[in-house]
Amino acid sequence: MGKLDLNKKKKKDALFNTAFELFTTKGLTKTTISDIVNQAGVAKGTFYLYFKDKYDIRNKLVSHKTGELFFRAHEALQASRITEFDQQVHFIVDYILTELGQDRNLLLFISKNLAWGVFKGAFEEKMPDDEYNFYQSYLDMLAQNGLHYKNPELMLFTIIELVGSTCYSCILYQQPVPMTEYRPYLHKTISGIMETFAQDNNTCAALPPADAIDHSA
Repeated sequence: MGKLDLNKKKKKDALFNTAFELFTTKGLTKTTISDIVNQAGVAKGTFYLYFKDKYDIRNKLVSHKTGELFFRAHEALQASRITEFDQQVHFIVDYILTELGQDRNLLLFISKNLAWGVFKGAFEEKMPDDEYNFYQSYLDMLAQNGLHYKNPELMLFTIIELVGSTCYSCILYQQPVPMTEYRPYLHKTISGIMETFAQDNNTCAALPPADAIDHSA
């Protein structure tokens, strides 16, 4: 990455970091673009190089924060040297739950949009080079294990939606039970989801078209 690209990334990161701080403290409604650029120390014109408005930066920020979270989970997975696909999925889920449990602001900001954050980035025509694509890592994990599932995209979507919705209630409100109590049931349910989508590994299922699922917020 050249000096110009590094400078652009630095400014974009500053806008992302500032927007996240303001959205999670003041709220989206009370935050203005002027607030974001002034605190980030960049010109307003720079903001419009990357984003259409504050709703656009919010949407891209959800995808960005989700990508960061899953990237850290995937790095931790690689360090763990776990090779079985089902165990890899459970490891990533546990990592995500732990991270969101320790960061209330992040949980409030992305948890209900966890799946949308993953799939929005995965199926954009051109993802930014500095954005992590967990969906591709997921497909690589399947390929490395020589596994094939019916609708692997839908399987991942179902698991992430389940994790996002349940962790929101169990972590924030301890309802219907605290996450520590619910976690074993969550993992059993995830195993059941994977069994539901399982098929003969000798038969390769074609991926559904990217627009087969509505990933809108």
